[in-house]
Amino acid sequence: MTTGAQTPRSPARPPRSRLRTFLPLGIAAWLVLEIWLLTVVAGASSGFMVFLLLVAGVVLGSVVIKAAGRRAFRNLTETINQQQSGIPPEARPNSEGNGLMMLGGLLLILPGLISDALGLLMLLPPVQKAVSRYAQRTVERKLRDAGPGTLGDAFRQARMHRPDGKVVQGEVIRDDPDDAPQDPRPPLTR
Repeated sequence: MTTGAQTPRSPARPPRSRLRTFLPLGIAAWLVLEIWLLTVVAGASSGFMVFLLLVAGVVLGSVVIKAAGRRAFRNLTETINQQQSGIPPEARPNSEGNGLMMLGGLLLILPGLISDALGLLMLLPPVQKAVSRYAQRTVERKLRDAGPGTLGDAFRQARMHRPDGKVVQGEVIRDDPDDAPQDPRPPLTR
């Protein structure tokens, strides 16, 4: 039985972001470049030398990650002890950069010479400061560009709007034993 109403069309898919388009291609190109560079080094020296380079990267990366983790845990413990004793925590000059040092260690652990070079660069303090400033500016810009409201508002808006574009109106009524009215409620009429 038809009523003459048009059938709802599915909303158009939003366009793919550049990141979702080019990230898989970039990862594939990076892997091919890493493998090619390893074969070039193996051809120039020997396969055993490449194996030693890869093992040295894993060992050095794990040492860097372990040291950065210990430093972060020590800073956390000192901050907690200061707060519990009532002393306001003071800023320490070497307390930042643990995450970037761990990232450098992770890049060293990954097999490949390009990732090792990037990992070694991430261990340099000027590079860490530059990456930290860039990341901070990017996050602040993204937060500034985001619309007003909180995450709860965004979740509520996402739940109210159905994929077909219809808005579902509703009201939440909670019956708490503490808030029970003393007199009966009036009847619901239109």
